[in-house]
Amino acid sequence: MIEFRNLADDHPDLAQSPLLRGALLTLRYARDHGAIGLTQTKAFKRVFVHWAVEHFEWPGRSAEEMFRFHKVINEYDFPALELVHFLLISLRLGRHFKGEFRLTKRGAELADCPGSLFAELIPYFVLQIDHASYARFDDRPVGTWDIWMNVINVEADHGTTEAALFETFYGEALDWHTAGWREMGAFSSCVLRPLVWAGLISEIRDDDLGGRVCHIFKTQLWRSALHLDTDDQLSPICVQ
Repeated sequence: MIEFRNLADDHPDLAQSPLLRGALLTLRYARDHGAIGLTQTKAFKRVFVHWAVEHFEWPGRSAEEMFRFHKVINEYDFPALELVHFLLISLRLGRHFKGEFRLTKRGAELADCPGSLFAELIPYFVLQIDHASYARFDDRPVGTWDIWMNVINVEADHGTTEAALFETFYGEALDWHTAGWREMGAFSSCVLRPLVWAGLISEIRDDDLGGRVCHIFKTQLWRSALHLDTDDQLSPICVQ
């Protein structure tokens, strides 16, 4: 069982979710400016895309790095914004009307309610979206969110690695330098990355040890927002 707890709008741990932050910024921008302009293909116009790149603070996508390689950035160049756009339309928090993205009544209500927006956005994104649809490959890992999250709840409680988690689930010691790199890639893209973007886990990548090592930690938001069947298996965290 996966249960998302209701969090107050001023709960400090909500700030750990990149996806929630991006959605709030988009809703508030549309509210404050009346709408966000769309291209002929119904993507956000570049003026907003550039603003989003500068303000989203997306993991692994700093504005400085993106503008270093792209003088002009379209929505499809910034997958985080493409995802936020899709989610807001899917949840009917925004709509396309006469060449603009406009808020619905519900979207306007949630623009100042981070806790309520989290409750609608994050469970839908993590549990219902086909994460392989926007990944590099179409490969999908075997498993369910109930299994993945309950096991990660225990294994990553004091920190673990991407490779160790993969071995726990699938019994194979694979990494990015073995013949099973695509299986590792599917697991990383469809399980770990959504949890990072949701703000439920954090990654620390170490490329200085002769190979790519990814350390995985549960965030405080995970501990505040989730109630799982394996919670009773957790060891107390010692604070010194």
